Amino acid sequence: MPLLAAAAVTAVLAGCTASPASTATSTPVAGGTLVYATGDAEPTCLDPHVGGNYPQALVATQYLESLVSRDSTGKIIPWLATAWTTSADGLSWDFTLKNDVTFTDGTPFDAAAVAANVAHVQNPSTASSTGYLALAKVTSVTAPDAHTAHFTLSQPDSALLESLSMPWVAMESPTALKRSQADNCASPIGTGPFTVTTWNRQQSITLTRNDAYNSPPADAAHQGPAYLQSIEWRFLPDSASRYAALQAGTVDVIDNVQPDTIVQAQKSSDLSYLSAPRPGASDRIELNSSIAPFDDANVREAFIRSADVNDAVTSLFFGTATRSYSALSSIEPLGYSEPGIFGYDQAAAATLLDKAGWTDRNTDGYRVKNGQVLELKFPVSTNQSIPAEQSLFEQLQATSKQAGFKVDLEPLDLSSWYGALGSNSYNLVSAPYTKVGPDVLRTLFDSASTKPAPSGYFANHAQVTNPTLDDLLTRASQSSDATERASLYTQAQKIVLEGFYILPLYDQQNGYLQRSVVKGLRAMPTVSTPTLYDTWLQK
Repeated sequence: MPLLAAAAVTAVLAGCTASPASTATSTPVAGGTLVYATGDAEPTCLDPHVGGNYPQALVATQYLESLVSRDSTGKIIPWLATAWTTSADGLSWDFTLKNDVTFTDGTPFDAAAVAANVAHVQNPSTASSTGYLALAKVTSVTAPDAHTAHFTLSQPDSALLESLSMPWVAMESPTALKRSQADNCASPIGTGPFTVTTWNRQQSITLTRNDAYNSPPADAAHQGPAYLQSIEWRFLPDSASRYAALQAGTVDVIDNVQPDTIVQAQKSSDLSYLSAPRPGASDRIELNSSIAPFDDANVREAFIRSADVNDAVTSLFFGTATRSYSALSSIEPLGYSEPGIFGYDQAAAATLLDKAGWTDRNTDGYRVKNGQVLELKFPVSTNQSIPAEQSLFEQLQATSKQAGFKVDLEPLDLSSWYGALGSNSYNLVSAPYTKVGPDVLRTLFDSASTKPAPSGYFANHAQVTNPTLDDLLTRASQSSDATERASLYTQAQKIVLEGFYILPLYDQQNGYLQRSVVKGLRAMPTVSTPTLYDTWLQK
């Protein structure tokens, strides 16, 4: 995402472009309440240290801040830390902190606060997942002085700065962290431009401007407090209702926009779309290789050959998504694609299933082996997959049936979906995972990630256990040589793709549709969440 002053924001979308109205010829106006309607699941906890999913990151970006951020080129830039150095062996880091920042409860932001936050993320009782995995190599944080945080690592971590840029490890008041988890979940306290005022569950969160705010990231468009007086963060799970509210003017910004809605909005002079693909992993279907039938590589490949992804993407996404053949997002420079192994080929699928011993068919046309039907459980999170994606899964269900697969799509709410994964009751799953940089590959495919984090969540849903892959990912995570890292990550991705552990679909669909009165909205170049700090309303 380009660095933007309060000037033009240009959204580039596969197949179309859109530009939110420029603020270059107008002066920002302070005040007003912006209404944001999200289609993501309502968080069960507003503290992103707990668990660590994208809905938490969306709203937490408004009130919590990280030690570092990224610019549009991917370069790490200052935020709450102004500078950093690392030792020659990569086992220690020193972060110089801003010396005039205060949490909104009056607690000073200092090195002791950084240490308290790392300890909070790593404490098993916090039940962290994303943050816990991101800081796995940090063994301690100490404070040589008030404004120097000294990190000690168990192993070199080439992704440490990228990890520290994410909202799941953002800084919270150490005073507030001493409260009960229930209290902290209800109203986390940060250094950000807004504070959590009220949370009416299943309805909305009210965020109020922090008038003492003085710590924007290095690429912010202005200094000092936010322009907006407040934000009403509404939960509207139905996509049609969100768009209708936007058109009626009762909502100013929406997310999780349906592809046909994006296309329709391009025709309106009052609406514009900001595309913000997420970093890290591509949107993909993972094949559980730990249990039958996908413990057989021939069956995994047969399923992938029988799934007509290209036709589904074309018919359902109207040019707003581009087919991926990679484990990584297209915005990750080290992503490796291999289109040749993902071609739709029913004849090849049939041959592979015959080879695997699934030679018989029942009266419904499904393959049978030793009396067992070739049946696949596919739990679908209705909170994370938009209707167009759910329709895509139905199309893949239909095309794979031609090869003899019986795919059972199970629409589930987020809690039930997590339960299905935790009990290993799945053969297929589409599980979005957002992490800055290619080290997400280690999170998703290292054998250690088949074991759950304190939250109970594990990230290696394909359940890959490959010592060669583990070694490549470990070496890449420890290397400070850019050329070596690129080579190691390419080799790792080849193992994942050529092992048919995943079926890549497209980038994780992410973007924001806004009314023309909204100015200065941008997506953070970290995990593509919206930041409303520079945003203002044209009256």
